[in-house]
Amino acid sequence: MLVNLLSGDKPRSAVLTVILLVILVALALAPFLFPGVRSLETAARICIFIVLVASYDLLLGYSGIVSFAHTMFFGLGAYGVALASVHMGRGFDALVVGAGLGAIASAVVALLIGLFSLRVRAIFFAMITLAVASAVAVLVSQFSGLTGGEDGLNYKVPRELTPAFRLGELFGVRVSGKTLNYYLVFFGSLALFLLLLRIVNSPFGRVLQAIRENDFRAEAIGYKVVAYRTLATCLSAAVAALAGSLFAIWLRYVGPDTTLSFEIMLDILLMVVIGGMGTMYGAVIGATIFVLAQNYLQTLMGSASEATTAIPLLSQLLDPDRWLLWLGVLFVLSVYFFPTGIVGRLRAGR
Repeated sequence: MLVNLLSGDKPRSAVLTVILLVILVALALAPFLFPGVRSLETAARICIFIVLVASYDLLLGYSGIVSFAHTMFFGLGAYGVALASVHMGRGFDALVVGAGLGAIASAVVALLIGLFSLRVRAIFFAMITLAVASAVAVLVSQFSGLTGGEDGLNYKVPRELTPAFRLGELFGVRVSGKTLNYYLVFFGSLALFLLLLRIVNSPFGRVLQAIRENDFRAEAIGYKVVAYRTLATCLSAAVAALAGSLFAIWLRYVGPDTTLSFEIMLDILLMVVIGGMGTMYGAVIGATIFVLAQNYLQTLMGSASEATTAIPLLSQLLDPDRWLLWLGVLFVLSVYFFPTGIVGRLRAGR
């Protein structure tokens, strides 16, 4: 049954299996294993970014499509929930309608971009997606009456998903609506990830991989390359939008910096490369490592800097303000030692 749930795509490495199980258990029991606002926030972000990175890997790793518009789809999903909650009130119906409309809007935009742009060479398609994403980010910032502009939107979600909704204690941990909100994010992300795993291991996913390897040969044997790439772009966009909806439900705030920033696009690319392109499990590994580094590397460096005060040069190098430098060093090392990503290396060495 487990193999069917994974669509027959087993980790194929004992070490990778253990790592994935540890991540799954840690995320599933995060409210009880790691109580606290910061740790729960980190766990929720890991869940959401696993889906976001996996949806991008459907494009880059499985289809060979380089796009810089993925945060645009992420933002459309987030703004869909925000606008629906603002205009419809704090009900679950607003969340469903917002998430649905955000996914549909993202798929339609992806369809238009794909039909008009996927016939050109990869680099030109990447530039077109970058231009469209930048234009949408500017429009969102300018239409302050609708989107809140640079200030973004604050809105209310159902009371059952807020800390004010108390449910008592379980295993010595206070359970509230925030815990329910987390499990909505967790199970929603898990369902979307399993859906992507099913897609890439289906006949459709096999065709995408064939197109990635040699699109001319795939075209020659009868597959409509543009149609397959366009459908992959639409599916990827819709899943990214649903990830954005989960992010909006969790954060209860959306703004250009939190959902449409190009920095998020760069983070997604780094996560894909670290975990390994062309494998859904790479999204799990890459997102977990990167989000943990973003949230805790600075704290660890602060402790290390204090412990090495007797060595002035080393203490300065480990200053928390230089955490981005060390994050870059870690990325370079990961690419050097794991050129096919961590998952690719673990599978090759089984």
